[in-house]
Amino acid sequence: AVVSLLSALVLSEGFGVSPQRSSLVSVRSGSVSLSSTAEKTDGKKAGDDAPPVNLGWDTHQAIDEAPESLVREEDGPDGNYPMRAKMEKMLREAQISITKGIAEIDGASDFQEDCWTRENGGGGMSRVLSGGNVFEKAGVNLSVVYGSMPQEALQAATERGVDRAKGMAPGERVPFFACGLSSVMHPRNPFCPTMHFNYRYFETDGGVWWFGGGTDITPSYVNEDDMKHFHGTYKEVCDRHDPNYYKEFKAWADRYFKIEHRGETRGLGGIFFDDQNDREPEKLFEFAKDAVNHVLPAYGPIIEKHKNDEFTQQQKEWQLMRR
Repeated sequence: AVVSLLSALVLSEGFGVSPQRSSLVSVRSGSVSLSSTAEKTDGKKAGDDAPPVNLGWDTHQAIDEAPESLVREEDGPDGNYPMRAKMEKMLREAQISITKGIAEIDGASDFQEDCWTRENGGGGMSRVLSGGNVFEKAGVNLSVVYGSMPQEALQAATERGVDRAKGMAPGERVPFFACGLSSVMHPRNPFCPTMHFNYRYFETDGGVWWFGGGTDITPSYVNEDDMKHFHGTYKEVCDRHDPNYYKEFKAWADRYFKIEHRGETRGLGGIFFDDQNDREPEKLFEFAKDAVNHVLPAYGPIIEKHKNDEFTQQQKEWQLMRR
């Protein structure tokens, strides 16, 4: 559970369209508590202006229209402000283009947008379509978060257990910045698969940074041609940036979305990656941009192909059971 705590907490909390794993945001245990009582000793400490511990809905202020940018240079831990702003701008543009394309496929409903900010910096924009002709519910949600968390939670939440809190005093909370775009889409027709994606950029105090994300698909009824199209699209994306990416990130998705107690995967995978900082940030940014901008080319044609397929009540019930 703790492996996914960070991404679930930052990017999926409260949107109401999250996949199965989003329930992890409510997990609390002795090993990953949301506050620390350990005595502080020698080591780096967060400043007096560090973000508040709690980032619940009571820290949000609804606004009528989002500002030009939710990223401000003076907010959060020291780090790569230009990349923060660039990532937010890219993800906001992707949010607009993806929701526009999905609304056109639906043909009956449009996305409703809610915006909010937080006093200590950051905020978000949630776009939700519900009760559509093709989609029962679809959400594409942008978050910019400045916060702090226990070192244990941060280390557990990174997929490979990398120490992102090196040099901090025991018990000291780690200031962080996170920006991400997260989505789940649930079509009406059982022959149209559910799709999930999430692309994100993190920094912790001192300028430590990494990229993460991925896109995956969950059909109720498997159509091999559809899956070849979906995976083929993302193989082409990966191959443009690194010939090893697709093999590595497809296998990572298969592991990440394995439901151990059932001995099965959640759907037929896609790509997934985390803790990516092994090359220049600009190159990883371009990969994330390419991947998120191919959500529609990978998914849209499958929905167009099957949105009007006939189905029985039993097939609909199977879709709901799998969902």
